[in-house]
Amino acid sequence: MTGLPLSGVRVVDLTRVLSGPFCAMLLGDLGAEVIKIETPGGDPVRKQGHVEQGLSWYFAGFNRNKKSVELDLRAPEGIEVLERLLADADILTENFRPGILDRMGLTEARLHEINPNLIVVSVNGYGSTGPYADRPAFDFIAQAMSGYMATNGTSETGPLRTAPPITDLVAGLYAALGAVAALRGRENGGPAQRVEASMMMSMMSMLAYLSSGALATGRDPVPSGNDHPIASPYGLFRASDGQIAVAPSNDTFVRRFLTEVGLEHLLSDPRFVDNESRLRHRAELNALIDAAMANGTQDEWIDRLNRAGVPSGRVQSMTEALADPQVAAQEMVLRVPHEGHGEVGMTGFPIKLSETPLHVRHPAPDLGADGIATLRAAGLSQQQIDALIEKGVLGAGKRAEHT
Repeated sequence: MTGLPLSGVRVVDLTRVLSGPFCAMLLGDLGAEVIKIETPGGDPVRKQGHVEQGLSWYFAGFNRNKKSVELDLRAPEGIEVLERLLADADILTENFRPGILDRMGLTEARLHEINPNLIVVSVNGYGSTGPYADRPAFDFIAQAMSGYMATNGTSETGPLRTAPPITDLVAGLYAALGAVAALRGRENGGPAQRVEASMMMSMMSMLAYLSSGALATGRDPVPSGNDHPIASPYGLFRASDGQIAVAPSNDTFVRRFLTEVGLEHLLSDPRFVDNESRLRHRAELNALIDAAMANGTQDEWIDRLNRAGVPSGRVQSMTEALADPQVAAQEMVLRVPHEGHGEVGMTGFPIKLSETPLHVRHPAPDLGADGIATLRAAGLSQQQIDALIEKGVLGAGKRAEHT
């Protein structure tokens, strides 16, 4: 088996919480060596979410395939160590507010002086230019300001957030994609360049027919809850023992769906003859479908509709989804041994590579676990390392490494 696609790529990771760590984890999953620089006390996510045997499973799920160096970047000696690591790196990832790196002395000019081949990947809230560039950002605010939150819910509920921190994750995905593109460009003889992905702008790019409709008409989309904004019938329908999700995305699938539930004749009714008519009379059509489906169970309808080529499925709880046989077949739930913390469950790899499948090379590190070894590899002497530990600049991590 050949190496993973990013084998040999070194990432110095200054990120914390979620958007940046997700980006860095993706690069690590693809084979990069990721050196996670943590300020004293560590990434705040180490103490968030479900903590089992002293380990946050939230942290473990987004920081696998990384090394941890606990380094005080407020101390000049800490910046000196960081610069030494950057000299041999391919990528620097950071998710500070714009301008923070400059205040640390790591201006664009200084970074170029340290390593002219360094690719800098920045994840932030709003972008590095414009009137909001200096604002603090959080997923909830980015969901609100991107227009995304206003499209969720109904006119009765008002705007609703999405439960997962979606803007963090989308920005992290874009940043990782941008990092890979910049690496490829550099390999082709281009310059090392800066990559930026912001939470608000990343989310806006995902609004699909919602944003295109607003651009075309100048009108806001009407929030439609579980119904589709531009297709009907489409949404949750009630079987005898509960709801199922059905997604007939065009007239072909609508005909198949209505045929299966015994309502094909409705397609000749002026209220339902085409999609525009069905959107205007959505509530009436949904009520008729619910009445027709009341004579079958969820399992019966899901089987019938899928055999007919109509996408449908159960609304599963989180634990049901994690236990789904399709999820198991795709190896999307992993059980990863963490020394001293037991076995940790986490989601797997949605990217499937046929010849170099992704895997957990090492679990999320304990705070500072790799500091001594990393600095040794960077050429620092044991005396220099001891001095940094004595000054509190370097976390000792696992003292077993300190021989």
